[in-house]
Amino acid sequence: MQHRIGVISDTHCPRFPRVPEAVWKHFAGVELIIHAGDLSTLSVISDLETIAPVVAVQGNVEQEEVVMTLPIKKEIRVGGMRIGIVHILGDARSYARTARQEFPEARVVIFGHSHNPYNQEHAGQLLFNPGSANDRRRQPACSIGQLLIDDEAQAVKGELILLP
Repeated sequence: MQHRIGVISDTHCPRFPRVPEAVWKHFAGVELIIHAGDLSTLSVISDLETIAPVVAVQGNVEQEEVVMTLPIKKEIRVGGMRIGIVHILGDARSYARTARQEFPEARVVIFGHSHNPYNQEHAGQLLFNPGSANDRRRQPACSIGQLLIDDEAQAVKGELILLP
């Protein structure tokens, strides 16, 4: 079976009025959306749930309702893949070590915080940061991502999507 998962992070609503409209186009048909933190408000989840079910973790810039509702980290399974989700993975030089410590059995670790897209394999573990959907900071564009999981081949691929 093939799975297509939308991945988003650092929406920072209501500092930014809403999740960009382009997200609805790019996430149309996904079976799940993973939000890697810094939603800031829970309304982001209900907005995204109009597309697909949402799994989210809290970030470091959240309203109290988010902190009281969402975990700091979470591990889920999609098909045969274990996916770890956390907002902060630490310094880029130690991503691989930190990911392995936090999620030793995960095939994929999704994170956010830096607003810098990241899509690299490290010793059989895909580390994936979709960047920020609303706040590009030092990047040329805002971005989101998707995971493509193939159960039969036991393979996963991350794709970064630049937003207009």
